[in-house]
Amino acid sequence: MLITDAQVHIWRANSAERPWRAGERSHRATPLEPDELLTAMDAAGVSRAILVPPFLDGDRNDLVLEAARAHPRRFAAMGRVDLEDPSSPELLPGWREQPGMLGFRYSFHRPALATLLAENRLEWLWEGCEKADVPIMAHVEHEALHHLQRVAERHRSLKLILCHLSLPMRKKDEEAFRDLDKLLALAKFSNVAVKVSALPCYTNDAYPYRTLHPYVRRVYDAFGPRRMFWGSDFSRLPPQATYRGTVTMFTEEMPWLSGEDLEWIMGRGLSTWLRWKPY
Repeated sequence: MLITDAQVHIWRANSAERPWRAGERSHRATPLEPDELLTAMDAAGVSRAILVPPFLDGDRNDLVLEAARAHPRRFAAMGRVDLEDPSSPELLPGWREQPGMLGFRYSFHRPALATLLAENRLEWLWEGCEKADVPIMAHVEHEALHHLQRVAERHRSLKLILCHLSLPMRKKDEEAFRDLDKLLALAKFSNVAVKVSALPCYTNDAYPYRTLHPYVRRVYDAFGPRRMFWGSDFSRLPPQATYRGTVTMFTEEMPWLSGEDLEWIMGRGLSTWLRWKPY
């Protein structure tokens, strides 16, 4: 099985040459760089991964592209442009022509970006990406999903992938999943998929995170295996969680997931949506 991780952040230390966005902190004290990630992927049985620049890196895509170009069989990237730069729309038609670049990823739960989304100031992004066939990963929490529903309705050919089941940050278990129905309602749009990623971050339960299994089943029943994409968000995992455990939670601990369905969830579906062909 070709296991493809839907999201991992990599970054370098804060420095004068590469300053972080003001006020931002990293997921862990030591930066996660490509060599360490490759070692962790090999140990976890992960074939390849989508690299996403963390918010602290501003709108720089150089590090993820550098890694994707150095290891094209293992890495590809989802990047960013400055959403308030008037010249950014010009970049959309040729975005995927950058070697290693597959699309965009935005954290719309961040206040500044949330405002742009809520005020409907990103029509140029949705329209341009739809026209250029550039998929977008978006972290939008449950309470704001109605804004993405508007986009999905208006742009039926735009591929939208909702990160981490749109779960609210720093919430766990029943509190985190309380409004899951708002996500499931978007399953009616064939251009919307979801990432079942970073799940150990949203529970106090220990491996194999059985309290989360019923929620995963509801997502499966709504979206189906071809529109739900496994991912780890490796650098954000809690101390008691392991990379390998995020894999085996799906491959070994949910007996109702098997065969072709599991193949789609663990990588085939994401690869198809992003047009990232296996070597």
